[in-house]
Amino acid sequence: MYDGSRVTDAVDYWRRRDELKPAVRVLRGRSPERFRWRKAVANVSEAVGPLRGKDRALLEEPVREIVFDLGDHALQREVVLDARRVGVDLDRGEILLRRTLSDVQGYAREAGTDLARVGRHVRLPGDPLAPVDTAAVVVVGRALADYYRTKAQRILLSVPDPDGPEALRGHHRILLERADLDREESQRWLAFARLTLG
Repeated sequence: MYDGSRVTDAVDYWRRRDELKPAVRVLRGRSPERFRWRKAVANVSEAVGPLRGKDRALLEEPVREIVFDLGDHALQREVVLDARRVGVDLDRGEILLRRTLSDVQGYAREAGTDLARVGRHVRLPGDPLAPVDTAAVVVVGRALADYYRTKAQRILLSVPDPDGPEALRGHHRILLERADLDREESQRWLAFARLTLG
């Protein structure tokens, strides 16, 4: 790949060839930014996720070093969360705040969410003072927020426009109420994820 190519294109090129070491060199050589570079790191993390043993360690460690060298803390956090979404753990407690089960339970109460929903996807410890996988908890919280937001949008698209020629019927109003409830649920899960992330 030539130097003038976009970072996402260069990483995709090496990824399609199953050569991830040059892709990591591309990431190291480009200046980090919130959009294309972040997407390129996410693509490398997704390719590293299925690997095991030495192959994985040889690629995961250089990516971890690149992330630690970033000066932008918000970009660091998002890159770590993108990687965690595909099963790669780039954070060993250096980037995200350490949270205990007690902390997360408090955030769930404050946001009005049910922590048992998170427990279906993330192993939560039994001891209230035991640490939790902060990245995984935030990823699940955001995923639930996206789920309810998308559900609300689909419902709204199935209902006629209130300003249009077709009058709203009784079942349409019920659907609109359901969409409002789903939107509120989405906001609660988003608040939970933000509180956990800090």
